[in-house]
Amino acid sequence: MKVHHLNNSRSQRILWLLEELELPYEIVKYQRDEVTNLAPPELKKVHPLGKSPVVSDGDQAIAESGAIIEILTARYGRDHLAPVEGSRAHDRYIEWLHFAEGSAMLPLMLALYTSRLGDAAAPLGPRIMSEIDNHFSYMNDAIEKGGYLMGPEFSAADIQNSFTLEAGKMRGFLDKYPNLLDLLARLQARPAYQRALEKGGPYAFA
Repeated sequence: MKVHHLNNSRSQRILWLLEELELPYEIVKYQRDEVTNLAPPELKKVHPLGKSPVVSDGDQAIAESGAIIEILTARYGRDHLAPVEGSRAHDRYIEWLHFAEGSAMLPLMLALYTSRLGDAAAPLGPRIMSEIDNHFSYMNDAIEKGGYLMGPEFSAADIQNSFTLEAGKMRGFLDKYPNLLDLLARLQARPAYQRALEKGGPYAFA
């Protein structure tokens, strides 16, 4: 299994997942362009979108973080990283997997892009921040002290949502959400997270 890993990207959580699953894998590293911060064109040879993460196994290449996590967890980690399929807990788990990219990341990306527009972006600012607060409040209220998104047990849903928390913390958006700051600190302290960080290389969100 190969992970096509782009620096400072969502692919860091796929390395973490594989460390939690204790699966053997190879990292193929790619660097962002220093000027544009975009992925290099070589990634398009792996997958038409030219984005990371991509996991390849033989002639199969799988993109999209949520899909990769769902597939690998179902195949190798259902006993300890995901609830039993068909259960209500599993339905909730799938919801959290899709929440990360389907809801939470969009306003964070909009905040990043509009920050480069200066005063021209001012009319959009309140709506973007309202959505960011909406999502982080939802996450913060879902977590009990010392717990995780799915309750008392760590799951791959926490891995999938970690990048959202890291991006939010970097921009100062988590300061009023103590449960999320506490969760992120505990996630980043996990031995598998640390091993993935060491193997993946410098990571601005750590």
